Amino acid sequence: MIRNAVADVLEAVYGSKWPWSATFERSLPNPAMGYSSRKDLQNARRSAPTTGKLIPELKFIFWQKMFTSRYDDHLWDHHLQRILPNMDVIKTIVERRGLIYNDLEQLRKLRNRIAHHEPIFTRVLADDYQKTLRLVRYRCAATADWLDQNQTASEMIAERP
Repeated sequence: MIRNAVADVLEAVYGSKWPWSATFERSLPNPAMGYSSRKDLQNARRSAPTTGKLIPELKFIFWQKMFTSRYDDHLWDHHLQRILPNMDVIKTIVERRGLIYNDLEQLRKLRNRIAHHEPIFTRVLADDYQKTLRLVRYRCAATADWLDQNQTASEMIAERP
């Protein structure tokens, strides 16, 4: 849901072929060490011939890093309210963007622990579920309601030893 929201903004700003936009590519950080959004995009383009096929090839962290302050002026000041209409408008764009980034950070850590078969027993999984639900609700309240009514995670979390 969040990656599609970001992709919608990138398309609005850079066009439907945003992954191949030199301007967009130059906007991405490319540190010598650590995660590089630019290298992630370049690698994804090698195996994905279309934007639709490229979107799921980008790492979770790519989408999270799009919610850093470096993109406020160019993306979020103009598009955050449109793509995530159910966020609290009393908060500033910077505050809203920060909330999204922080929720994605917690969910990314959860996802990575699960993917690496590491224990998650010490986490407050009910909070993780609420973060997930909140992110979905920011984009679409009807989808969040459907998710909440059809999920089984809450019951499983409540039954944990």
